[in-house]
Amino acid sequence: MKPSSSPRVAVIGCGYWGRNVVRNFQALGALAAVVDPTPGGRAAARELAPGADVLEDFSAVLVRRDIDAVVLATPAVTHATLGLQALDAGKDVLVEKPMALTIADCRALVDRAAATRRILHVGHLLEYHPSFLTLRDWVAAGRLGKILRLHSHRLGFGLVRMEEDALWSLAPHDVALILRLTGELPAAVTCHGTHALGTPRADFAVSMLHFAGGVDAHLLNSWLHPMKEQKLVVVGDRGMAVFDDANPDYKLAFFDQQVTWQDGQPVLQKGPVQYLPLTPAEPLRLECAAFLRAVATREPSLTDGLSGLRVVAVLDACRRSMENGGVRTPVESVC
Repeated sequence: MKPSSSPRVAVIGCGYWGRNVVRNFQALGALAAVVDPTPGGRAAARELAPGADVLEDFSAVLVRRDIDAVVLATPAVTHATLGLQALDAGKDVLVEKPMALTIADCRALVDRAAATRRILHVGHLLEYHPSFLTLRDWVAAGRLGKILRLHSHRLGFGLVRMEEDALWSLAPHDVALILRLTGELPAAVTCHGTHALGTPRADFAVSMLHFAGGVDAHLLNSWLHPMKEQKLVVVGDRGMAVFDDANPDYKLAFFDQQVTWQDGQPVLQKGPVQYLPLTPAEPLRLECAAFLRAVATREPSLTDGLSGLRVVAVLDACRRSMENGGVRTPVESVC
């Protein structure tokens, strides 16, 4: 594909999340085909994208010269196999989170993308959220001062998955955001999970990421919670911020408050709260557009394969910690 041409993509999977992906690439004028093995998925694709080809067989898009890239909105267990096939067929790849379920599979995707000179993009869409981008700028500019602690809650009465647990289903979003803000991998993690539904997959997980400089990040993930929470709190020594994606009135707030010391005693200093106005842009639309730019320009996207590998390295350490009763577990150094 020439850099000046408009990329054409095929979306693989038109299920719970894939329908959103199909809708956005259709709106961007880039959708050539949708593949889904189920009659219901194909029917949904025809309704969402009447001008696109609707196919049952993934291999059919691999031989299409008019398709530049594939988007994998399929179960995580399929990501590595389908991603490698697409890369070998000369297609650029957007793979939804998590990138894969093992570090080895993630490395294989990264290495294959490099060998075939293909774009590999991982679907950490909250990194494209306008409010998070503002928060990232605040942290980089020192508005919050030194980061002391981070908290994330991603909870709700949501889709219960049988192929992955609440940690792997929900935590990738916030792990990606935390790694972006801290700029480093944690040295170690601790993680506990519970199985209230009695299934082999944990429906609740609490994780702690321990960074070498002393910063800790605390994550709660559950799909058995009465209220929807999608909140990231960043505590600094000069201010605090809340990125609350479930709030209908605002998404980002800055709290001008900190702790000072007088005569050896902590003193709370409370100032005003600044609420940023809502930005109407849909994060998924912005991410899809970013992927198309990467395909057209051949420049790596913000959430490239290496960023996806780092997220999975943290999740893998959390998995090992959970399986061993919450013991402190080192994070594998991947890049």
